Amino acid sequence: MTEPHDDDQAADAADGSSAAPPWSRRIATWLCHLVAGVFFVYLSHYYMTGGAGPTVLAVSMVPTAIALAFLNDARRGELYPALGGWASLAFAGVYLGICIAAAVYLVVELDEVRIYRMGLWNTWDLLAGGAVAVLVLEYTRRKYLTLFFVNAALIVYAVYGQLVPGMFQHPGISWRRVVSAVSLEMSTGVFERLAQLGLTLIGSFILVLSVLRAFDVIEAILKASARLTARSPRLLPQAAVIGSLGVAAVSGSGAANAATTGSATIPALIRAGFPRVRAAAIETAASIGGQLMPPLMGIAAFMMADFMGVSYFDVVARGFGPAIIYFVGVGLAVHLLAGRYQRRAVVPAVEPMHAIDWLNIAAYVIGLAVLIYLMGPLRRPPMNAAHAVFLGLVLGLGALHLLRGLRQGRWSPRELARPFARTVHIFAITTAELTVLLATLGILTATFTVTGVPTKVGVLVMELAEVHVVLMVLVAFAFGYLVGMGLPVAPTYVVVAVVVGPFMIRAGIDPWVVHFFAFFVAVFGELSPPTSVTAAVTSRIAEASFLRTMFAALSLCIPLMLMIAGVFTRPELVVHVGWQQLAGVTLVMVATLGTIVAMQGRLHAHRGVDRTLRALLAALALGTLLHPDNRVAATLAACVVVGLVAGSIRAWRTRAPAQPA
Repeated sequence: MTEPHDDDQAADAADGSSAAPPWSRRIATWLCHLVAGVFFVYLSHYYMTGGAGPTVLAVSMVPTAIALAFLNDARRGELYPALGGWASLAFAGVYLGICIAAAVYLVVELDEVRIYRMGLWNTWDLLAGGAVAVLVLEYTRRKYLTLFFVNAALIVYAVYGQLVPGMFQHPGISWRRVVSAVSLEMSTGVFERLAQLGLTLIGSFILVLSVLRAFDVIEAILKASARLTARSPRLLPQAAVIGSLGVAAVSGSGAANAATTGSATIPALIRAGFPRVRAAAIETAASIGGQLMPPLMGIAAFMMADFMGVSYFDVVARGFGPAIIYFVGVGLAVHLLAGRYQRRAVVPAVEPMHAIDWLNIAAYVIGLAVLIYLMGPLRRPPMNAAHAVFLGLVLGLGALHLLRGLRQGRWSPRELARPFARTVHIFAITTAELTVLLATLGILTATFTVTGVPTKVGVLVMELAEVHVVLMVLVAFAFGYLVGMGLPVAPTYVVVAVVVGPFMIRAGIDPWVVHFFAFFVAVFGELSPPTSVTAAVTSRIAEASFLRTMFAALSLCIPLMLMIAGVFTRPELVVHVGWQQLAGVTLVMVATLGTIVAMQGRLHAHRGVDRTLRALLAALALGTLLHPDNRVAATLAACVVVGLVAGSIRAWRTRAPAQPA
């Protein structure tokens, strides 16, 4: 869902399983655990009762999340490490005090701030709100430097807009207005709906992810996918895809998937004969799907539901088709590459599957099925459904853990309580870091709004729409691509949806198409040169060239690029749900697979004939994707299927047997 640090090892270290840290970090750890416990209890109570509403939740818990994020860095020695442990602890303590003071003041004065003093805030109001905004920006400076510079530039532009030439000039606003816009106005800034979304809906889903990680369910999934290669070493390349698909369903993060599955799959692929760049590219392509795979499709999917005013399940139901297209396409590309590169039968060193692993996987499958059933047929609110699944998983997995511990004679209360403590820790840290990121995006949207940038960019988009809708889409894609080069997926989606989305809808494009387009473009930003975070992770694991890995991954991620165009030509891909969606999914799937075979496969032994046939297949596939008439597209798709069958038969016949390692 985001890219928080994996705090499991840090938590273990804090619990005493490694060398004792210095006293400054011990104190930071105790404070972090205390604040994390308060954070967990408060939010759990909110998920069950609804509390006093999302605004009260935001003004009390956004400062708490900020303090928790800084304390977590201090306990790991990452908060101003050049200053030393005690100085870092002092800064963390000051930040904690500011956050507590701001939260208490804003909760007590909330009605005065948002009703009676609206637009006439006093100095204490501005100090409390401004302090929270400044701490958000400081955290952003340390963690998301590019996003910090974007926000800083927009703030300066808001104040000194009269110095900017051309259509983006504006009279400028006061610093007092900037402070209120990014904090106290509640409809924009650090307490607005994005931060509220992180604490409420997304946080409830993070509960599910946290319990799965804390009780080693994710590790069981990875072990099961790796065990496939023990039965057939030919399935080794697909282990990366299958493992990433399983992890993606509960993580929604490309970089997190790459770090989790890539450390095992990439070395195994290299030992099997794959070039380092190709091994890293395979894991990159598989991990990118983490942003597309329901039921946790990344932060941007939750934002889409919020922007469109629909249930999150409405987004999830439409997301299954694109996710299936993506993973089937990547799987085919990996299969074709395996026929060219895999020369040795390598079985990675994997621990044997135990009964507890299979029970964990069963709990994972049941949990996801119940979550979808509660949100779908029963139409339960997503936050309520996620919390119910969390409680069920805690009870089920907790009972298994306690029974196993008692059978093995591990009576230590500390050992038995460890997964429960890890659940609290993982949830609190992940949700806190995510909330601060979303508060940063609140500052971004606030400065966009007060300066009128969306309106001015929208005018340009509408003018292009009058020339031709294709030109408008190309410009919107170029805008999203440029934004995605410097920002993570969620900020990219927010910027595209806020700046150009409303004007594309006004031009007559279906809102579902527009928002999925923005979503796909944002995910593409996770891959696009020159700033792919996922490729950076996999290339580091493979010790391969970052640039070569990134461009090799592009050739494997064709499904995503085709869906960016296909969502306009086959709108039923995302506009409808169920059988009405099937035609669009089928045509886009056939076009995707045909394009992949044309790029990665072989159709004839003679090179010239092979190139001609593959070019023809690519043309037919693109026609299937882009032709506006469904009957013509279906005819072209039938021809593509013939090419797919021919390419599959040839790949099977010419595949060299892998030699034992």
